[in-house]
This record gives sequence, structure tokens and C-alpha cells, in this order.
Amino acid sequence: MRGYMSDRRPISRIVIVGGGSAGWMSAAGLVNAVGPSVQIDLIESEAIGTVGVGEATIPPIRTFNKRLGIDEATFMRKTQGSFKLGIEFKDWQRIGHSYFHPFGQYGAEFDWVPFYQYWMREKLAGNITGDIQTDCMAWAAAKAGKFEPPMRDPRNIRSRHDYAYHFDATRYAQFLRGYAEARGVTRHEGRIETVTQNPDTGFITSVATNDGQSFEGDLFIDCSGFYGLLIQETLNAGYEDWSHWLPMDRAVAVACKPHGPTLPYTKSTAHQAGWQWRIPLQHRTGNGHVYCSAYETKDKATQTLLDNLDGSPLAEPKHLRFVTGRRKQSWSKNCVAIGLSAGFMEPLESTSLHMIQYGIMRLLAMLPDADMSPLLAQEYNALTRAESERIRDFLILHYHATERDDSEFWNYVRTMPIPDRLAYKIDHFKRHGLIISDERELFNNPSWIAVYTGQGIWPERAPVLSTMRLEVPVKERLGQVRSAIDEAAAAMPTHDDYLQQILKTS
Repeated sequence: MRGYMSDRRPISRIVIVGGGSAGWMSAAGLVNAVGPSVQIDLIESEAIGTVGVGEATIPPIRTFNKRLGIDEATFMRKTQGSFKLGIEFKDWQRIGHSYFHPFGQYGAEFDWVPFYQYWMREKLAGNITGDIQTDCMAWAAAKAGKFEPPMRDPRNIRSRHDYAYHFDATRYAQFLRGYAEARGVTRHEGRIETVTQNPDTGFITSVATNDGQSFEGDLFIDCSGFYGLLIQETLNAGYEDWSHWLPMDRAVAVACKPHGPTLPYTKSTAHQAGWQWRIPLQHRTGNGHVYCSAYETKDKATQTLLDNLDGSPLAEPKHLRFVTGRRKQSWSKNCVAIGLSAGFMEPLESTSLHMIQYGIMRLLAMLPDADMSPLLAQEYNALTRAESERIRDFLILHYHATERDDSEFWNYVRTMPIPDRLAYKIDHFKRHGLIISDERELFNNPSWIAVYTGQGIWPERAPVLSTMRLEVPVKERLGQVRSAIDEAAAAMPTHDDYLQQILKTS
């Protein structure tokens, strides 16, 4: 064993190509893990701009920040952030209808049959009114404009919600840049002009910038965005196009002045050929219209966005093009693609930064020696593919499960064939009220319940066991839970008050 360990040659130099959220999250995560034992260089160009109109996240981002030892109050001040309890979807099932995808759980457990199964039993029997979000701590707080972190005591109803953040992505990258540089990461200004490979193995040996700087490395991290300078242009890793399932290929984005209280949730409003996001920050509101260019022109999409702002725009709208899908190999030879260079999932469920975080954490778990074992790359790629496909299917569900027939776009997505695994999951829920989860599912049962029921998919019957435990006073317990949720939400501070409270401590 000692001989084996002594033969291993650890990597000594990592080169990150590209900055932004992907580059600086990678730099911060890597230097936090490996410390001064590895030289880390990051190359970026200030001439390459970012959209930077606001970023919405999901709860795992808190794990990433905590791993880095980042104080939440300081983070919120530096990024002009706000808190997020979930996403409200408006006009998705049909025009005039809305529902809420919460972070956290529904109700509170009072038996070993899950709460949501008893709720379905009573709903299908006509014994309760309203949607399941009525029995959700996150929605009760969100609709009242309230926020506080969940309590740790699982017996308290105020422990049943979770949260994430809205923040300025450009400021987040700047914050992480300071974090990484203070720990030894070296930033270099410049555009990559040439990439040199080993003629025998094809491994990348160095990259050079337009001003003549050359950087050798054992491991290269491609954070160059959609272009994929290393992973695609150099290593030709290939791309799997999912636009036949997720046909959005354009976005127009603009920030506007904040209006009214800072809402503790993201809004997603469906339009004729796409949807619009609203992300509230402390100093502004981020807005964007994601659309399919086959069904809507650039000018029409821009006008749709501007017509639906709730404040004056702060700049000219910015336009993006993309193809939803994934890189066939996110890890090829001695290069790992992180962020947009690895693939793109439209921002419908705020998964962009999660995919960056997932890529970094997976890389750290499989950090290679200088020999770059292909087994590590094989497993990394398999796990990345599986995660991407699970997120893809959850996004497809939002479009496919709809009653809208008011435009060619909605007629297409409503009637399009869907992946077999998603069809299987939907069938189980329709027939038996059961949530079929894949291993390591990012979106767990409450997320699927929210979108199934919110988009109009209801089970034919409740799960069988819930109908057999007749001795459990379900209706009484449901009423108690609902009352406890309402009382807890009423006792919370407003979102703005809580924000001001923690900002004073940073």
C-alpha cells in the first residue's frame, strides 16, 4: 500500500478558463478544498460581458456557501440578495390560474402514511377545499410577504419550510473572486487565443492568451460559456440537443426599479410563446422573457417583456441565444466543463447555479491524480448525465401538462411525445397517486406534487393504504395543521423587516 501511494503523482496546477459565476464558484470551491497544495490560475477577460439581471436559486446553494464558510448576512449584503421560499407559476395550466412550487414540505406528519396521501384522499372525497398549497408553510409565509429561517425542532410547524436566495449574480462572482484570491487563486486578464495538446494523448498541456501569456496545467476547467472553448472547440466532446422537448432558444432580459415590498419568492408567468421571470433583489428587480423563436419574433418578445414590467427599466434589454441540452462528455481527457460549457437548462426552476455547484462537488469527490484515470471521467459523466436528464424531465412536465390551447406553441408542447421515464412517472401518479422518484432526485416529492396538481394532473384515486386507515382522524388533523400554519405565518416578520434585521449584523 505504501508503495502504491508513493507512486501516485498528485496534480499540482489547475487552470480555469473563464470567470463569471461558473469560474469563480469553481475557483472558490477548489481552493477551499485543496488549499495551497495546488496552484490555481483563472483566466478571464473583462471585455466579455454578462447578463447579470438577477439570479434565482434553489436550497442546495446554502450548502455550497456553508461549505465555503460564508456568513449568510455578509453574503446577502454583498450580493444585494433576498430570500426565496419557492416559485409562483401564473397562467401555466390555463390563463388566470396560478400555483406555488414551495421549498419544504406540505403540512405536518401525524401518521406514518404521508401527509400528502391523506390530503389527496380527503380532496378526492370532497371533504376539503382549496389546493394543497393551502396546507404549506412556505406558501403561507410567501403570500403574506413574510420570512424567517426554519426552526430546527421538527415538531414545530415552522420547521417545515426551506429557502434559497435571489441575488445579483455579477456581485456573487465578484464576492467569490475576493474569497478565492485571498486564499491563493491567481486571476489573469486575457482572452485565450491558442490551446496546446499532447500530440500522443490529446490531453491539453497549456493555453495561451492574446497578450502572450502561457499557462500550463494538469487539470483544466472549462468555464467559457456556451462556446465551450476547451471541451468542444478543442476536444470535440459533442452536444446532445433537447430542444425537441424544451424548444425555448432565446431570452431577453432587463432589470427594473423595485416596486412595492420585496416578495420572498420568484414569479414565473406564462405567455403566448414562452414565459417571464421576476426576481426581486434589494436594489432592483430582475426580469426576463424566455421564448421560442419558431413561434415569436425578437421584437415581439422584447415588447412582451417591457409591457409586463412593474417598474421602469434600468437599461436596454439584453438578448441571449441558447440550445437546451447537455455536453455528451462533461469530462474529457484532462478537461472538465462547468456551467454553460457543460450544457444548458433553461431557468424555469432556477437550476443554473445548482448545475455549477453539482459539477464542482462531483469533481472534488473524484479529484484525479495527474494520470487522469478514465474511470473517474466515466463515472463523472454518467452521474452528470443522469442528473441532467432528471432535471430535464421535471422541466418538460411544466410544458406538457397544460390545458392551454391558445397558441401554436402551447399546442406543440401539450401534444409532443415525452421521454419514457417521465411518461411512466405521470402514469403512476394519475392511476395511484404515487410519486415515483429516481435515485438522487434533485426535486423531491413536494416539488412533483406541486407541479402535477398545479398543472392539472390529478390521481384517479388516493394511494390504497391511505383509504384503509379509517381509525386515523384525518379531517381533524388536517384542520389542526392548517390552523397551525396560519398562526405561524402571522407571527413571522415581513420579508423586508427580516432582511433589514440581518443586514444590520453584517
